[in-house]
Amino acid sequence: GGQTVLGGVRLAAEEINRNGGLLGYKLVVRPLDDESDSDVALAQVDAIQEAISNGDKVIAVIGHLNSGQTAAAMDRYQKMPLLVITPTASEQSLTSLGYKNFFRVNASDNVQAKVDADFLASDLSAKNVAVLHNDTEYGRGLARSLATELQSRNVAVALEAEVKEGQNRFPDEVAKIKTSGADAIFYAGYEIETPYLRAELVEAGVTVPMLASDGAFLAATIDEANGKAEGLYVSAFAPSPRALNNAKWFEAYQAVEYRNPDTYSVNGYVAMQVLEEGAKKANSIDSSAIADALHGSSVSTLLNNFSYNDNGDLTDPQIWIYQVKDGEFVQVK
Repeated sequence: GGQTVLGGVRLAAEEINRNGGLLGYKLVVRPLDDESDSDVALAQVDAIQEAISNGDKVIAVIGHLNSGQTAAAMDRYQKMPLLVITPTASEQSLTSLGYKNFFRVNASDNVQAKVDADFLASDLSAKNVAVLHNDTEYGRGLARSLATELQSRNVAVALEAEVKEGQNRFPDEVAKIKTSGADAIFYAGYEIETPYLRAELVEAGVTVPMLASDGAFLAATIDEANGKAEGLYVSAFAPSPRALNNAKWFEAYQAVEYRNPDTYSVNGYVAMQVLEEGAKKANSIDSSAIADALHGSSVSTLLNNFSYNDNGDLTDPQIWIYQVKDGEFVQVK
């Protein structure tokens, strides 16, 4: 997942540098892998602080991919002279803690829960939904919000169940779903669980519609499902790169990364655009000046014009819904 974001960041930085840099400065992208582990994330914060102490002009962190690592690092980042622009971290409390240097280019989980509940209730006509989630802050928080949104639409929660992050066998959960009376399934988790859950459900003869959260919007969800991903719905924080209908952008990505863009390459690219536009509006690479500029104006991106609330959330966030058709994510809403 992080590699898809990194590719988008690299492409945007390459284009900025080709056009004279960021206010005359050359942008250097330094990849740091948090391994989806909060202790590793904090160690990488130490590396960033060391770079600042050594005189490097570090103006932003684009990350983290996951909410858990973002939350772990923000207590440190808020005291550092840099911006944090997350491409995908969606846990809603991140923007309720008063951070002045934190921005998202994606919707938060409360927005995702509303859109997903509407889709389950209206588009899929669900009346009893089995809600499963992994044991992360992201999974638990999104599942709680989704259950609340379903109930407000007079849709019953037929089953609530928690699985482990990275779990790849689900015999107990599949058995409970089969006896729950659920006419739809929602899963809040990642691509490291979703394909295996999907495969076991299909192999057990469960045919009700299944909607997975943004954490599953990666090619691995299709590739690792043993051919059983067909028909699966997934909600997402960006349009698929192919859905952009922008051949020049697609080709530019291939030229820089030597591979096709994947699902969240768009988010990485847009996050770098937000940084660029904020710096231009502030006419400064000072992080506080850029933050002030982003809070007070609209910025143009590959997706649309972004504007921010005081808390760093988008004023008009979007969620896309995809379905796997012929082995590809196809936008359905």
